[in-house]
Amino acid sequence: MWRKYARLIALSHTVFAFPFALWGFILGIQEVKYAGWKNKLLWVVVAVVSARTAALAFNRYADWRIDAQNPRTAQREIPQGQVKPAEALGLTIASTLLFLISSWMLSPLCLLLAPLALLILLGYSYTKRFTFMSHYVLGIALGLAPIGAYVAVVEAFAYPLWLIGSAVMLWVGGFDILYALQDEEFDRNYGLHSIPARLGERWARRISLLSHIIAVSILAWVGLILHRQTVGDLLYWIGWSAFSAFVFYQHWVSLDKSQINRAFFTYNGLASVVFGSLAISSLLLRAY
Repeated sequence: MWRKYARLIALSHTVFAFPFALWGFILGIQEVKYAGWKNKLLWVVVAVVSARTAALAFNRYADWRIDAQNPRTAQREIPQGQVKPAEALGLTIASTLLFLISSWMLSPLCLLLAPLALLILLGYSYTKRFTFMSHYVLGIALGLAPIGAYVAVVEAFAYPLWLIGSAVMLWVGGFDILYALQDEEFDRNYGLHSIPARLGERWARRISLLSHIIAVSILAWVGLILHRQTVGDLLYWIGWSAFSAFVFYQHWVSLDKSQINRAFFTYNGLASVVFGSLAISSLLLRAY
């Protein structure tokens, strides 16, 4: 039974945001030398997973009638009758409550900001109905992960975290544009908004590439700010190089539209895991 819900919310895609959230968390721990980090880490994990579960379950609920008419998405769980719309909504509500509880357990500031985060996470599902910039709203939703994890520890905002969040926003927005190429004709015919449907494939690919160029440039700037003090920081630059290679390689792979799904998950998943792991390792080595 749980497998169908895991498929419904594409649980494996949590890999996109979680390494960046953990990076923000470790930056916060090192900033304030927080001793009770294990308890905080537990609730950060709960917050990230519950937030994403709420967002994806609500997306499937909000879009199930559209999904049923799109040949690419008609095999999803709700159109196929494997999951009822009410079940998806119930999962959304339960996950939202869990996210609010985890925010409360993390800090008063996190709880105060939780409604705004939920507005972005849940509101994204409707943005494709009225703006072709919906790709970047999704990017903002994932870009909140490292910022939120840092705030959970430090209870304050910091310039480098805004940079990291902005890089994640552009990275996610860029690969979502490529992903939307699969639905260009359907979106245009159905009256949905996306950059491919609005501007066509050629400009969509250019905007996606520009977004990724800016994203990796921002992460290079973050490296100059945070990761230039010790030999261990070389790991950051290895991770940055791998991230850049995976992100740009997907543009080549996705020239064949039949390979876009593979490019979307495989290369972006690898980019996030490799870069996040090495950036975190660089920080941990600095501590010893």
